[in-house]
Amino acid sequence: MVTVQQVQSKSDLKRFVKFPFTLYKGSPYWVPPIIKDEMASFDKDVNPVFKTAEAQFFLAYRDNKIVGRVAAIINWLEVKEQGLKKMRFGWFDFVDDLEVSKALLDKVKEIGQANNLEYMEGPVGFSNLDKVGVLTEGFDHIGTMVTWYNHPYYQSHYEQHGFTKEKEYRESKFPAANADPKLFAKANLLIKKRYGLREMNFEKSADIMPWVDKMFDLFNESYAKLSSFVKITDIQKEYFKKKYISFINPEYIKFVVDEEDNLVAFAIVMPSFSEALQKANGKLFPFGIFHLLHARKHSKDAIFYLIGIHPKYQNKGVTSIIFNEFYHTFEKRGVVNCIRTPELEDNIAIQRMWKHFDPKVIKRRRTYVKDI
Repeated sequence: MVTVQQVQSKSDLKRFVKFPFTLYKGSPYWVPPIIKDEMASFDKDVNPVFKTAEAQFFLAYRDNKIVGRVAAIINWLEVKEQGLKKMRFGWFDFVDDLEVSKALLDKVKEIGQANNLEYMEGPVGFSNLDKVGVLTEGFDHIGTMVTWYNHPYYQSHYEQHGFTKEKEYRESKFPAANADPKLFAKANLLIKKRYGLREMNFEKSADIMPWVDKMFDLFNESYAKLSSFVKITDIQKEYFKKKYISFINPEYIKFVVDEEDNLVAFAIVMPSFSEALQKANGKLFPFGIFHLLHARKHSKDAIFYLIGIHPKYQNKGVTSIIFNEFYHTFEKRGVVNCIRTPELEDNIAIQRMWKHFDPKVIKRRRTYVKDI
């Protein structure tokens, strides 16, 4: 018999966070989170997302053993401002047992019904900067720190429980050598001259900080038209600024500004921390931090995390400026592979942007939806 219990204490929450360590033990592809960071992201006193969202966490048990988990989430900005009567769920992991996955999804459904919501979608996080989608192809590729990994049987569980595909995402990869400067070096000069633009490179994180709020404003503006986009609030900007920006290599952040120093484009790339996180196995100390710092300096894989372009400058070749700068940085760093994080399949603009580099799709993932 399966029982589902709500997480009530810090020790329960730690069990919630650590369940996948058991489920994926020995997997060469699963990338564990840092337990302390994951715990903090679920702490209502730490993560400002809880000012506009709420979440309940559940664990499924059989014979006193944890066999599944799920986070049931309501983003009130989405519900009240956008009018989307959506019940979100994420961090959804389970053994290959339909009774277990159904029991967890039923809890999500109950909460949605109690709040007069109309449908449930997952797996998704609190916002657009969280992980998204259940993996449906590419199980033999190592995950990244910004994506979920899962067993192949997950997809079957969604479909057997009556869920249908909502959004499809692609992840792709190309050799850094494919970024031939002949494709963008000349365009880079022409675009800068035509629109009065210039690039901004950084050597210190402190030099980036005064620009971060503008970057998140541009992020909100760039992605506003995409389905299911929920803007980043001012409080969240401060949180992400402290949590992420200081850890990303400053030379991996590129800005483009106009003649009046208005930000018109940005790109954030991260070195791959996947193997370092596997070695750390959820703990920063005593040795995990050293694995991460080594990867920060020496990883030969670069992960394109975020790119934002002001709507006024989209489809005007501004990305040639960004790629030109990254080419020089990657050459100096000895980067071998470029990896793209999940991008919506119907985001044609982003696909056109990458086509000259001959990217190969290595993973597909999707979110599923069901009326409640």
